[in-house]
Amino acid sequence: MRYALFLNYPEAQDAGITDDDIQQGQAAFTAYVEALDSAGVLLAVDILQPVASSTTVSTRGGTLSVQDGPFIDTRERVGGVFVIDVADLDAAIAWAEKSPATGWGAVEIRPTALTWDRSGGWH
Repeated sequence: MRYALFLNYPEAQDAGITDDDIQQGQAAFTAYVEALDSAGVLLAVDILQPVASSTTVSTRGGTLSVQDGPFIDTRERVGGVFVIDVADLDAAIAWAEKSPATGWGAVEIRPTALTWDRSGGWH
């Protein structure tokens, strides 16, 4: 079963994270990605740019609205998404627990409803 692991944590500039902290975090995430990949469960990973670079689009009420920045304002932001394919929720929890993000934030686990690829379309 496919699960998306959403990494939620304060952004570096909001949390006083130093360059040394970032280097340590990058090393920890490299080890985490390598473990997921070695186990054969990693499908994709994207680490996001800071929330200030985001744009939110909505067509509520039939009118296009384009807003700089995030739709919601919160201290913790979605910083990245890991997509994994594991047997069940217990396995997804076990992998989420190993994420370095749990040390300074949280990991939201959400099953994916649909996925799309060029060879199979929506499935």
